[in-house]
Amino acid sequence: MTHTASFIWSVLRNIMLCCILLILLLLQSCQQDIISDNPTLQLRFSHDSLLFDTVFTQMGSSTKRMMVYNPHKNALLIDRVEMKHGKSFYMNLDGENQMENMRDITLRGGDSLFLFVRAEIDPLQSNNPVLVDDTIVFYVNNKPQYIYLQAYGQNVNIIRSNDKFVQYNYLRLTNDKPYLIYDTLVVAGNLFIEKGTTVYMHTGAMIYVYGNMTANGSLDEPIIIRGARTDMLFDSVPYRVASGQWNGLYLIHLSDWSKPKYELNYIDILSGSIGVYALSEDATSCPHMSLTNARIHNHSVYGLVLQNVDATVVNTEISNCASYCVYLAGGKHDFVHNTIASYFGYPYTTINIHNNILREDVAAVYINNLSKTKASTNASFYNCIITGARKNNVVLATPLPDYYEGSFTGNYMLADTIRAEFAKQNTYASDSDTVVFRNIYYLYKEYKYYDFQLDSLSPARGVADSVIALSFPYDRLGVRRKSRPDAGCYEYVIN
Repeated sequence: MTHTASFIWSVLRNIMLCCILLILLLLQSCQQDIISDNPTLQLRFSHDSLLFDTVFTQMGSSTKRMMVYNPHKNALLIDRVEMKHGKSFYMNLDGENQMENMRDITLRGGDSLFLFVRAEIDPLQSNNPVLVDDTIVFYVNNKPQYIYLQAYGQNVNIIRSNDKFVQYNYLRLTNDKPYLIYDTLVVAGNLFIEKGTTVYMHTGAMIYVYGNMTANGSLDEPIIIRGARTDMLFDSVPYRVASGQWNGLYLIHLSDWSKPKYELNYIDILSGSIGVYALSEDATSCPHMSLTNARIHNHSVYGLVLQNVDATVVNTEISNCASYCVYLAGGKHDFVHNTIASYFGYPYTTINIHNNILREDVAAVYINNLSKTKASTNASFYNCIITGARKNNVVLATPLPDYYEGSFTGNYMLADTIRAEFAKQNTYASDSDTVVFRNIYYLYKEYKYYDFQLDSLSPARGVADSVIALSFPYDRLGVRRKSRPDAGCYEYVIN
């Protein structure tokens, strides 16, 4: 065969192959366009139900997305799509949001549609969460298929202003229904928060208190201050594990104002940029803070900052902050039976909205003398756990270290030896102490949350000073401490 004949044969063969391929594609396309009336053929959904977390009646929910698939070769005719009750949920099917027009939709074989659903619940008669449900029904060949919808509706008190600034001379937050704070809330006098009150903070919202603050929760009815998002950040990640959702709680003492008091008991402050920032302009007249049985967790900057503020902190968990969990600068501070743990970003599973990165030199506790005067910062730690993802979690950053006054007794610490006299009074960890707690990071697949209660193998068990513990016989959860008590705010219990 000549080269010319060979070339011609090659061209003809390629043309024949293309024609065959084209015919096959046309046959497949025709098959896809053939609408089957077989009642056994059904659609397939990416979810058979959609659960919306708490929906504030005045706001509505975020939109959830799912897929509607035709897994068959032939096309299916969706006779109609309807919402069974049509009161609280709204849907959009592939761009079509008019429910009455969701009829006679042809879905080709192997193709899919997007389905978007949101919840909007009218104000309720009850101030407690109310379950609202509905059903989306797809009819194919007169056979129904169902997607079940559920949401909890919740009435809230909204605090907001067109000026992004709301001021009160006196404010009492009650527990009849939650509060949603949109803007900067300023209380120039006294702020009272009743036990069992929940305060949701919108993106960027903050609270400033220039007077007294009293927030007395209880074990059964704690006070909760948290971000306003109750839905999912990703499919397997709830917003409750995302930091930086709101700004922070600021307690400010101006030098020409009377000295305030801060009493915070059984209060959870969660997922902001800063948990509590207490500052006094007057270093000679420090206000006093009592922080007991609290939880300050998951903040993208600081957990607790005390600057020229005296404080007694007992049975409190301060955990997972991108910068210092505890920052002390001026004042006298007594920390007793607290768990201070800095695992933010370890092992790269902490969700941080503002993408702060935990520096290698960030400790769990940072103690700083602001001036070169003796004992401008006097901080003592008794029966605490101070640990984290870094090798050194206690830093004494004083201009004159010998001027530091305070003590460390009965603590479990992952830290370099601070002073030689502390070595015999505390238990120091090795470079790795990952067995201290039950769970130090968020497990996506297992859907497990950070749990700073003690592991059965925890080296913090039985190391606390028993004499000091006598004054604090119960832990944060009401568990009675043993004769050989554990360090931290949680006494070990069998899980």
